[in-house]
Amino acid sequence: MNTLMDNASRRYGAWVSTLVAVLLGWAPPALAASSVERGKALVEFNCSGCHAVGRTDKSSHPDAPAFRTLSKRYPVADLEEALAEGISTGHPDMPEWVASPDQIEAIIAYISSLQQP
Repeated sequence: MNTLMDNASRRYGAWVSTLVAVLLGWAPPALAASSVERGKALVEFNCSGCHAVGRTDKSSHPDAPAFRTLSKRYPVADLEEALAEGISTGHPDMPEWVASPDQIEAIIAYISSLQQP
């Protein structure tokens, strides 16, 4: 019985470790998701409280633009610098968040994949 519980505990621990690694923008090569998938996980975790981060959802904050329309305001690649320095503007109650280079690459890849013509 203990062996069965130990195996279940190890599998659960591995699953949690993988989830945390993906959310933080890093995972071993065998477990790594695509940049777009990592970016989606990051924006869902960090931004979806205010912004529409999908293809059809609506921003819950009136001043938070939908990520699928960001290219209408400015080139999406220009977000790289803002993410690296910490976005402290945007809507008035937006929290400051500084992303790592790997996270920035993933976020830009995801947001670029959403853009509407």
